[in-house]
Amino acid sequence: MKKGLFLFAMLFLLNCSNDDSSYNPTPLPLNIPEIFSENIISPIIPTDNPQTVEGVALGKKLFFDNILSANNTQSCASCHSPQKAFSDHLPTSFGIDGFAGSRNTMPIFNLAWNYGERFNWDGSALNLERQAEEPVQNPIELHSEWNNVVERLQSHPEYPELFQLAFNTSTITKELTTKAIAQFERTIISANSKFDRYSQGQATLTAQEINGLDIFLREDKGDCFHCHGNPNNPLWTDNDFHNNGLDATFTDLGLGAITGDPNDNGKFRSPSLRNLEFTAPYMHDGRFATLDEVIDHYSEGLQNSPTIDPLMKQIAQGGVQLTTQEKADLKAFLLTLSDPSFINNPEFQN
Repeated sequence: MKKGLFLFAMLFLLNCSNDDSSYNPTPLPLNIPEIFSENIISPIIPTDNPQTVEGVALGKKLFFDNILSANNTQSCASCHSPQKAFSDHLPTSFGIDGFAGSRNTMPIFNLAWNYGERFNWDGSALNLERQAEEPVQNPIELHSEWNNVVERLQSHPEYPELFQLAFNTSTITKELTTKAIAQFERTIISANSKFDRYSQGQATLTAQEINGLDIFLREDKGDCFHCHGNPNNPLWTDNDFHNNGLDATFTDLGLGAITGDPNDNGKFRSPSLRNLEFTAPYMHDGRFATLDEVIDHYSEGLQNSPTIDPLMKQIAQGGVQLTTQEKADLKAFLLTLSDPSFINNPEFQN
């Protein structure tokens, strides 16, 4: 074939591939752990953003790429480090301009099972795709503009082809970018803690850990299970919003600032108790540096307020009043929910 005809044929094929309605990315069903399939319903996968091999690969690349920030210095992973269960060990995170936010970085795992479909500490994002939008444009996070990000991605030597493979179009948009990131985030699953293995008959708990579980489940002791689940709820969160007695008055209204309902003031999303060993500090503002401080808060540090959750039944006494030994036992149990294999999983590393 002559050179001119060859080039014409190649251009024709490339142009056809950009509009090839017969092309479909490779489906990639979530690898659902047995302990999840036995105890909770199926994950939530939007019909307009199915999991695919190509979409997840693209989302992972975007998650770790500094290109999403205005000055190319930070990525999603800058605050959500895999080695820290996708948190960052700071009370509140710093954006590209060196300014600290007011919220602690929430760890990322098992997000496909958030049945309430409200994300962030205050429930401000109504699905995972929308949650991925906000940090890019937040002035105290990546402080970029989506139009600029899309332009940089479009002119990148690799991304147009990767979007073509993932979404059958090389025209990059904010919506497709956040869809890819959400696909990757839904694959971030943690389900191999000591307690998971114990529940499946593959590990043994110590007497102290078993006693800690009993304290966790008893309404007259720890009374933790209402918000944070039980062995039949391996998410270890209700994914709901509660005022857990942190403050008598609020500088951060939490859910109330989003809904406009004063009855929601001071309510924040219950985080999962998984991987507590790797996600200090704790609470929405990172005020507690250690797990011991968290337990002390629920034991004798509760603050009353008009929107205090009714589940804080011992508010008049300041908390559930655990003994020193009971606190140690409860902590021992809580640490069995951590999953070392998760923070070392090569599928989640850059």
